[in-house]
Amino acid sequence: MRFCPRSFPRIGRTPFAVVLILGGITAVAAWAAEKASDESDFAKTTIDVGVVVSDAEKAAKFYTEALGFTEIEGFDVPAGLAKDSGLADGHAFHVRVMVLGEGESATKIKLLEFKGVPSKKVDNKYIHSSLGLSYLTIWINDTTAAVERCKKHKIKLLAKSPVALPEGFPEGVFLTVVNDPDGNVIELVGPKK
Repeated sequence: MRFCPRSFPRIGRTPFAVVLILGGITAVAAWAAEKASDESDFAKTTIDVGVVVSDAEKAAKFYTEALGFTEIEGFDVPAGLAKDSGLADGHAFHVRVMVLGEGESATKIKLLEFKGVPSKKVDNKYIHSSLGLSYLTIWINDTTAAVERCKKHKIKLLAKSPVALPEGFPEGVFLTVVNDPDGNVIELVGPKK
């Protein structure tokens, strides 16, 4: 039997060969799109933030009870890995993980405590007091509820917080600033309900 397009069955008025070709083009396009996403520089677009704290229990209580994060299973970093990677100078440590949201794209704050290791505090009086990472911004749905939660847990609101964002920013949105137990600056941004 000779191979020729006329020998393909017809689907309605469209030759089967055309259907095969279009299906092949679609499959190649899907493969190319998947390949392009695999070649992105980033596996996910959410970053995790590590915070060295003086008291992990106190910090975990702040992030879960006062701010509403959920603690998930943490992990240990052995001394050898810590030293070989450059994270720490030979000290093993445990990471407690706080999440905001669900799934792979949830924000994660990783709390690390190094017991018996001298550490110095960063000057967090204002965000311009020290170079480096200065504050975390957490987007909230209800400033009133967030303020009540902070007050319930005796978290002091800074300056005149909450303050309305000025003209040029979204209307009806407020900024509330608090410190975590080690003085790190946390912004809570959202409307009042």
